[in-house]
This record gives sequence, structure tokens and C-alpha cells, in this order.
Amino acid sequence: MGVVLLKFGGTSVGNVDKIQKTAEQAIREQELGNQVVIVVSAMGKSTDKLLSLAGEITKAPAKRELDMLLATGEQVTISLLAMALNKKGKEAVSFTGFQAGIETESVHGNARILDIDSERIRDALFAGKIVIVAGFQGITRDGDITTLGRGGSDTTAVALAAELAALKCSICTDVDGVYTSDPRYIKGARKLDELTYDEMLEMAHLGAGVLHPRSVEYAKNFKTPLEVKLSHGREKGTMIKEEMSVEDTKVVRGVAFEDGITRITVHWSRKEDMRVSKVFTELAKNAVDVDIIIQGITGLGHGNLSFTLKTSALLDALAVLEDKKAEIGYEKIESEQELAKVSIVGSGMVSNPGVAATMFEALTDQQIPIKMISTSEIKVSTVVPEREMVKAAQVLHDTFELEKA
Repeated sequence: MGVVLLKFGGTSVGNVDKIQKTAEQAIREQELGNQVVIVVSAMGKSTDKLLSLAGEITKAPAKRELDMLLATGEQVTISLLAMALNKKGKEAVSFTGFQAGIETESVHGNARILDIDSERIRDALFAGKIVIVAGFQGITRDGDITTLGRGGSDTTAVALAAELAALKCSICTDVDGVYTSDPRYIKGARKLDELTYDEMLEMAHLGAGVLHPRSVEYAKNFKTPLEVKLSHGREKGTMIKEEMSVEDTKVVRGVAFEDGITRITVHWSRKEDMRVSKVFTELAKNAVDVDIIIQGITGLGHGNLSFTLKTSALLDALAVLEDKKAEIGYEKIESEQELAKVSIVGSGMVSNPGVAATMFEALTDQQIPIKMISTSEIKVSTVVPEREMVKAAQVLHDTFELEKA
């Protein structure tokens, strides 16, 4: 017997019928001889409705009070699921983040988990109960409720799985696994049986929305086997773990893409005046995340610095740079919107030179402009016009024959 953790997102518990199916899945897992912990999100669009209510009161709600409000969504789900299990003759108990012992830092809206006191969960499991925990939330040492931000329920699930040394953590969602690319847009996209933590982490960071990067980081750090599978289905999903069980022949394993990208370029009239570190220090202070970075110096001695960020953060970034213009010492700033990032990912790229060249040649042959490039050991990313994003992803998927097993 071991602990198995199941996580269900909002669409998977969006109504009473789906809650009943979730209960049945938990019972099947328990009848296999496992102790079962379930982490759930708020039902359907509950969180959006709560945000809308807050918006009717004020356009700038206090973050502490917003967390207090949003945390109620998961509380509805856990109680209903416990009732459904009890009705089916199974002992179950529901816990809020606080009751589950999830302690977070004092950052409202995007807190990180600091510690988990799992005594109550362990006691309930020992008593033969199915434990249901509210995802997306925790509590500070001062007793304030916090939420974990985007993908917070995934993070709750993986953190609990690590704390309980679970046999595996299954993220049950509306897709049956992780695909070579998004099957809604890319012809021939194929479900993968396995991925390494590093591959999944790169794909999550690069736009694959199946898992939040923070949850994959937890799984990697604690070596917790992670599965992405279809909610309420019995077929196997995609396993994410430290190493592949067999050597995969494909150098590239997936293509990820993300729209809504903007490039900012900061210009200095003299390279000696460039204060690159100051740019990024000030942006970081204001929680503006940047991605691909390129620094250049012209033959005339001018300096420039280009970087990408989400278009939604553009106004914040420009406001910070304008406010600190005297300290940074730049001459002017330019921005280019309606861009996208298209990336190839694969752990086999480490020992296979020439992958990037093949990628760039394929895009050039299709007359797709390459505006910026970023590489790591297991990924190559390019910035292209947003209108060319899906075409670029399809070209790369075809070039590396990802439709073939």
C-alpha cells in the first residue's frame, strides 16, 4: 500500500455529475489498495465569478481580501466531494489549505509554499479515510489566508505528494496526456508516453499549458513521479520522471509556442553608458519578468539591449524604465508587439549538434522571419511574427517528424 495523489481541475469538477465521477475514480484507486489524497480546484468558472463580484465592488481590491474571497471556491468543491464519497459508503474528510497544514510566505495572490505539517492528513489516511484537500491556497504564520497564483492547485498537489512520499501524483485534466505539440492547432500532434522533468519544465515555461512550471519544479526537486491523464478515464496518460525507461530515438520531443510577446529595445548613444544590470534590477523590483535577452554594440560605438516579455506586462515595463531613465542613462526605447515564441524541446539535443541549424533552415525555407534566438542544452527558442506562429510550429513539427512514434 502506498499514497496516490489525484488532482482535479475546475472543469473536471464543474458540476455534480463530474464530482460523482471524481468520487468513483477515487474509490477505484483505493480499492487497488492505495491510500488516496485528492486535491481539487474551484468548480468550473467559480473563480472568475468571484473575481467579477469583487470587480463590482472595486477595481482595485485589497490583495488580502481578494485571497480571502477566492479561497472559498475550493471550499465548496472539497465539501461536495466529501459528501459524494460518504454517500457511496466511503469515509472521507475535507481539509482547507490551513487544515491541511500548508504554510506559505506572506505574498497575497502568488504565494510560495514554505512548509507542510501533514499530521492531520496522515492520521486520516491511517484511519482509512480518503482525504480531500483544497488546492491553490495556504496560510501564513500570522494566520492570513493566501493563494498560490496561476497553476496553484497543481503546485498544492505535487507539494503534498512530495511531503507524503506518494507513489505518484496524477494531474487529472481535460486532455489525456502531454502531446508533441498542441493538437488543437498542429496536425499530427501525438501523445507522449514519457517525458523527463527537464523536458516538461521547458515545455511548461515555453507555453505548453498542461502543467504549471512551479509544479514541475517541485516534482523534479523531490523526484516525485508525475502523471498527466484524462479525468475520469482509465487509460494511461503521460508519465514525467527523472529518466526515460528506454532510450528514445528522437532528438526533438516537442514543439511549444506562445503568443502575446513583445520585444523591447533600449538604446544608448555610447556603449560606455550602458547600465544593463540596472535595467533588469529595476524590472525585477517591480515583478516584471523578462525572457530572451540580446545585447549588442554597433561599429559606431552605440549600445543596445533587447529583451522579450509578455505583452500584458509592457505598460508596467515602460513605466519602470521611464521612471528610472536618468539612472539607466539610455537615449531611447523602442517596442515591437504582435510577436510569438516558438520552441523545440528535447533532452537528446545535448549530444546532437546541428539541430538549431536544421530548425533555422526550415523556418527560412518557409520565409518565416526569425527576430530573436535563445538556446539552452535542451531547447531552442525563436521569436517570430505572431501571424506566423502556428505555421512555424507546424513546419518544425513536420521537419523533426514528431508525428512518428
